[in-house]
Amino acid sequence: MKSAVFPGSFDPITLGHIDIIERSIPLFDEIIIAVGSNSQKKYMFSAEKRIAFIKEAFSGCQSISVMQYEGMTIDFCKKIQVDFIIRGLRNPADFEFEKAIAHTNRALSGIETVFLLTAAKTSFISSSIVREIISNEGDYTQLVPDSVRI
Repeated sequence: MKSAVFPGSFDPITLGHIDIIERSIPLFDEIIIAVGSNSQKKYMFSAEKRIAFIKEAFSGCQSISVMQYEGMTIDFCKKIQVDFIIRGLRNPADFEFEKAIAHTNRALSGIETVFLLTAAKTSFISSSIVREIISNEGDYTQLVPDSVRI
């Protein structure tokens, strides 16, 4: 069985994340959406809430599971015996940053990273933009799945 981890903070999950996950489904038998926790990072939504958003968004999809983790993504992948990481790329800056991480991950663990380009219609969406809109009481609903509409 070919499994992959799609890691992130998902604070909150956006339609850009959804796009990458949905396009990954045919590539892997199982996708673990890995919600990372970093004690030095301040989140808008609790880990429990972020996980609930994701589980509701993919409630009908048997090949998707959601797990929380702390620490390095490659250590989490080794622990659950997964050899692939999925990452979405929105722009050239994302590519340069993610490329360095992917090379490091492969050198340290042998884990491969699979890159997918975001769809043009979602390439401008980021969780930080959504958080800013929410903080300012703007309409963010067209940027997130229904499960995030609070």
